[in-house]
Amino acid sequence: MKSFIPREIETLWTLFTAPTVWALHFIACYATVAVFCAKRLPASFSFNSVRIALAIVTLAALAMIVLSTWLAWRQWGFGADDPPHDEPTRHSRTLFQGFATLLLSALSFVAVLFAAIPLMFIAECQP
Repeated sequence: MKSFIPREIETLWTLFTAPTVWALHFIACYATVAVFCAKRLPASFSFNSVRIALAIVTLAALAMIVLSTWLAWRQWGFGADDPPHDEPTRHSRTLFQGFATLLLSALSFVAVLFAAIPLMFIAECQP
């Protein structure tokens, strides 16, 4: 199967991609709402506009995490080898890294969803 993303991109940095996306999403959501509620912008810019903007940011973050998950799954060998990958070989380390990245990506996906849940329930800024 030919891929549009080269295998050289699967380095140790891919391990940190999904948690970094989650952290940036978390900061973006809470900072945006905090600034909006503190500044009390004109009525033409409502909280629904903030909610829509953050929904778009959430979808972009989830898309990036799904891409990271796919890369991790590919690096893990599409689940062909079962863990533990504890042999002192490069192949085993690559499989371990792919599996660890896959787990971190799943955790980050759930964390992004949990950070976005308040956007559905908060009606307006509270004084």
